[in-house]
Amino acid sequence: MLQHFIRNSLRRPALAATLSIAGCIGFAGAAGAENIKVGMILTYSGPNAAIGEMIDRGADLYVKEHGKELPPGVTVEIIRRDDTGANPDVAKRLAQELILRDRVQILTGGQWTPNAMAVGVLSKQAKIPFVVMAAAGSAVTTQSPYVVRTSMTLWQSSYPLGQWAAKNKMKTAYTVVSDFAPGHDGEAAFTKSFTEGGGKIVGSVRIPMKTTDYLPYLQKVKEANPDVVYHFNPGGPLATAFMKAMSDIGIMGSKIKVIGPGDITTDEELPNMGKVAMGVITAHHYSPAGKRKANEEFVAAWKRAYGADTVPNYFSVGGWDGMKAIFDAIRDQNGKLDPNKTMEFLSHWSNADSPRGPIRIDPATRDIVQHEYIRRVEEKNGQMANIEIETLPQIGDPWKELKIKP
Repeated sequence: MLQHFIRNSLRRPALAATLSIAGCIGFAGAAGAENIKVGMILTYSGPNAAIGEMIDRGADLYVKEHGKELPPGVTVEIIRRDDTGANPDVAKRLAQELILRDRVQILTGGQWTPNAMAVGVLSKQAKIPFVVMAAAGSAVTTQSPYVVRTSMTLWQSSYPLGQWAAKNKMKTAYTVVSDFAPGHDGEAAFTKSFTEGGGKIVGSVRIPMKTTDYLPYLQKVKEANPDVVYHFNPGGPLATAFMKAMSDIGIMGSKIKVIGPGDITTDEELPNMGKVAMGVITAHHYSPAGKRKANEEFVAAWKRAYGADTVPNYFSVGGWDGMKAIFDAIRDQNGKLDPNKTMEFLSHWSNADSPRGPIRIDPATRDIVQHEYIRRVEEKNGQMANIEIETLPQIGDPWKELKIKP
């Protein structure tokens, strides 16, 4: 029977400088086999706490629904830590605490690419498996052989989206992305495939993450009058702010089409966006409106746990599938975890019945392979929804497959 312990002591003081990360090697084997400690680093405070909450809720829901499936006598203790946002130094310190003091056997979370990169380096030094549930920068899994990802990359959605746009007779594009690693990846991926398909990029802008006034940037887009705007932001409330800004300046509802990865119409924010998002096209691996039995069961469980008016999003599914992968690894070893055996298992892990469709880990890259869906925002039963209109089957990370240099 599972005992699910939660510690929410956040942002504890740093460990003494005399402790070295190398000293933790072997801790995983020293910890009691019956009580598995999982360290989860997410954003639980600040303006982006809503994203961390969606990941955490997805992971916690899996525990509630499947906790009894662990081997007899095996328990899991999830130790939560707050990185406060895209703060790699904070994330690194918290990972050090979890490894050296709390002696976790698995790290997870990884909401932000810079944070996941920092934690990935520590996972290599400490030989601690790190299951990334969210961060989408392609280079994350290259930091350590102990990193595996259950979320996505921006190349995975944006490269096929550029191909789709070119095939659908969009000739000119303007790229507008948030200025951090996933935004750079999305911009590069879309640009490469769109131009390879005969399209032309007429302008590009990277908007600083702390910016709140988007109109000066979007005015230039409007003046360029492209066929399409490719846009990326990290989702959550920021997605609504961008969508409303594009509506205010007159891009929405004009001849300029708005497309991007699924972050820009994140499902829990669609009610806040309202009809201004109608018709936006995205490429993404998940929508709660998807017609799959596993998805319908997942959405029903979500509503039972968190309220009939709430919906899961792709962050939630990353948390759900990440926790399933962790539990499957625990079951595979009957609760007696060895870090190398855990990584061997996770590197070949698959789930035919994920809410997003069939998924698997590519052992060569430790990155996820999954369906991408072309989706259009439509009104369904009086509410906005991302309706899947086309399936692009089993896509890995093009950045790695094409051997793109950083």
